[in-house]
Amino acid sequence: MPETPPLPLRAPRALPDDPAEAAARDARYMRAALEEARLAEAAGEVPVGAVVVWNDTIIARGHNLPIRAVDPSAHAEMQALRAAAQVIGNYRMPECELYVTLEPCAMCSGAILHARLRHVVFGATDPKTGAAGSVLNLFEHAQLNHQTTIAGGVLADTCGQMLKDFFGARRRAQKAARSDAARSEAGNGAGCACPAHPEPNSQNNANDA
Repeated sequence: MPETPPLPLRAPRALPDDPAEAAARDARYMRAALEEARLAEAAGEVPVGAVVVWNDTIIARGHNLPIRAVDPSAHAEMQALRAAAQVIGNYRMPECELYVTLEPCAMCSGAILHARLRHVVFGATDPKTGAAGSVLNLFEHAQLNHQTTIAGGVLADTCGQMLKDFFGARRRAQKAARSDAARSEAGNGAGCACPAHPEPNSQNNANDA
């Protein structure tokens, strides 16, 4: 649920110039995004989470829900952006930042640019669909009417390991299900009296007759 910021909205604070301070701040908000990713995992969704920050306050959160919502657009970033827009009362959010545990795809990158966020930070890269530098980089096109700065690699190992563990567990479950199905089919075939599954000695029995 959205977290209501102090009102009235003020001009956003400048991003920290000190590298250590900036790194600590990024890690703090990425940990909040990881909390959302765990909620997605608990719901059986790919574990990706996001938060929107305004003036050092988390005003909205979101996590992957495309399966449960039956909605291909229900990515973590989209969920967080929708909630933030309701809090702010405007679909344009140039004073906000977004933190997400996985590099945004083309859809989410487009929404981020339309929302005119000032800054985006992501955790793990996505070599298959990442649109912030891995497959393409929508944020580098100067001809677009808004430029959002972007940074990646914040808590990348933690964010990436969560995804690896999720997909590893899913592959093991699928493999176990296939093995169970194969054993069940073999068992049904061994005990079946139909022509498609004759008993091992049926041919001999026929000759004896």
